[in-house]
Amino acid sequence: MSTAIGAKVLERFPAGSPRGSWPAEEYAARRRAEGEPATVVMDLESDAFLVVVPSDED
Repeated sequence: MSTAIGAKVLERFPAGSPRGSWPAEEYAARRRAEGEPATVVMDLESDAFLVVVPSDED
């Protein structure tokens, strides 16, 4: 897991998923159901969706 600006990356998903498939959103929803404030963002450089949570570091 790496750290982005102000966020911790939990998982990466390639942007080329099959039509109708939203694996990053589904993963984030499962994390939110467990109480983590997970959000999906797009990393344009790597053409991937990232599931992130706020970083504990200030």
